[in-house]
Amino acid sequence: MTTTDLPVFDAEFVRNLYERYRDLRDAGPVHQMRTVNGLPVWVITRYEDARAALADPRLRKDSSRAQELVAEKVPAAEDRGVFASELVAHMLNTDPPDHTRLRKLVVKAFTARRVEALRPRVEAITADLLDAMAEESEVDLLDALAFPLPIQVICELLGVDESRRDDFRAWTNTLLDGSDEDASRIAGFAMAEYLVELIAAKRREPADDLITALIDATEDEDRLSEQELISMVFLLLVAGHETTVNLIGNGVLALLRNPDQWAALRADPDRVADAVEEMLRFDGPVMHGTFRFTAEPVEYGGVEIPAGEMVWVGLASANHDPERFPDPERFDITRDARGHLAFGHGIHFCLGAQLARMEAQIALRGLIERFPNLRAAKSLDDVQWRYSPLIHGLRELPVHPR
Repeated sequence: MTTTDLPVFDAEFVRNLYERYRDLRDAGPVHQMRTVNGLPVWVITRYEDARAALADPRLRKDSSRAQELVAEKVPAAEDRGVFASELVAHMLNTDPPDHTRLRKLVVKAFTARRVEALRPRVEAITADLLDAMAEESEVDLLDALAFPLPIQVICELLGVDESRRDDFRAWTNTLLDGSDEDASRIAGFAMAEYLVELIAAKRREPADDLITALIDATEDEDRLSEQELISMVFLLLVAGHETTVNLIGNGVLALLRNPDQWAALRADPDRVADAVEEMLRFDGPVMHGTFRFTAEPVEYGGVEIPAGEMVWVGLASANHDPERFPDPERFDITRDARGHLAFGHGIHFCLGAQLARMEAQIALRGLIERFPNLRAAKSLDDVQWRYSPLIHGLRELPVHPR
């Protein structure tokens, strides 16, 4: 099969994501596809294989080598890098020992205590946003709650001017779409330029925020370099709101499509943590792990992937594997959804998982308590999904709060 004959991961695939992945999973554990830009990629679809792949050191993340492989496979991509170089030196794009060093430094600043201390502020921001929703007969839940909550929280945590949030949203949407290389390049350099200025300002005037803590973080006299600081702030800023935006949006959509589950949660709000785990499993915010490549031939489910190949670990597909989660197409907040791969697994497990869970739980509990009769303002058959090779999220979710 030539590259042009491979099935394409495009907007149509995203619109029918779980049906397409069910067909692939049924047909075999590993499949070759190509992106809309023509890059061939191997996709791992079943839970046990996916979990193993996420922790497999033979699947590398090094961004420099990955970019070389992309240029070899799609020569036209050689001179049109999407991200500014300052944005790719973070721990998600590195392997041990570099990854170990970077994560150790970041964990010193991004502590569980620092995250838990945000709870009262998350509750206050949520209450303000729900108050504003109560004044309206119809709102887009993404604009009214799902986006402003996590972007305000992460901006305050990092010490970023929250007035720039619309810029961040536009930049990250463009970068995560990735289908328009020119627009992505412009967005990447604009974001990098802003972060360079921001970090310089924090050096001049330190504050009680995460960027200052990252600047000050040391381990055996080791510190983050300037490029590492820029890319780490980029990662925390993007991941710190994109994951939660789509966790809340996709999760509320699932509840609206399953009114019995909304009623069950309304009757027992203490199940909100269980509901969030099922939301993560059923329709999580990330479809694939970020690109990996094979450093040597690897085998999953009896299928060999040669060395030097790009690999996606299909998180969305794995979380719907009936061998791991019986009746996976059923949304059930009483299900034991532990073990889902929405936040990954292994050394690259999402550093912000605790914060995303907290924000989603507080937002969801606030919604069911303030708006027990929340309902869709348009047919749920007509929802539109953003196109991205990574993020799974809605373009909008119009609702009637009352």
